[in-house]
Amino acid sequence: MSDLTMELNFLARFIVNTIFIIVLVRGCYFQHSRNRPYAVSFMMFGAGVFMVTYLLHSADISMGFAFGLFAVFSMLRYRTESITIKEMTYLFLVISIALITAVGPISLFGLSIINAVICIFAYTLEVRFLLPVTQETTIKYEKIENIGLENRAVLLADLKQRTGFDITYLNIESIDFSNGTTKIRIRHKCEHSK
Repeated sequence: MSDLTMELNFLARFIVNTIFIIVLVRGCYFQHSRNRPYAVSFMMFGAGVFMVTYLLHSADISMGFAFGLFAVFSMLRYRTESITIKEMTYLFLVISIALITAVGPISLFGLSIINAVICIFAYTLEVRFLLPVTQETTIKYEKIENIGLENRAVLLADLKQRTGFDITYLNIESIDFSNGTTKIRIRHKCEHSK
């Protein structure tokens, strides 16, 4: 393969990688999380993983090495703060797109189809199409007589009436008999989410 062909291949794959990482991060992650620092980090991470993997792949390093590199990158943790499961999942998807695009032994059209499937699947799960959007809230509750198993229906009805939430799950986290209060974690549907 001539130098010009290699450079054009690199450029074309880099453009495909960049387009699909932008679609994934901007169209799926940022649309629902609005966390700009993570979104910027994901885009830079995707470009960096693509470049390192592509350059190492062109030096005749095996696919096994690329997946080893993938494993190292996927185990990285930011030391300043813990990453939620959602951010770790998007980091995994960004790394996956970068690796597939950098070393995938298929055409650009095939790479585009695979990357599009990843983005469509992520978007489908982000919207309410397959899974309802829920939120967890912790409540301090003072009617301690309602926390018994025999009064579960009364507790649920009281919480629904007071909060106005469509509660799908509740868990009693702690009971403070000295104050006559309990801490309850509830999961409820989000009415105003996308």
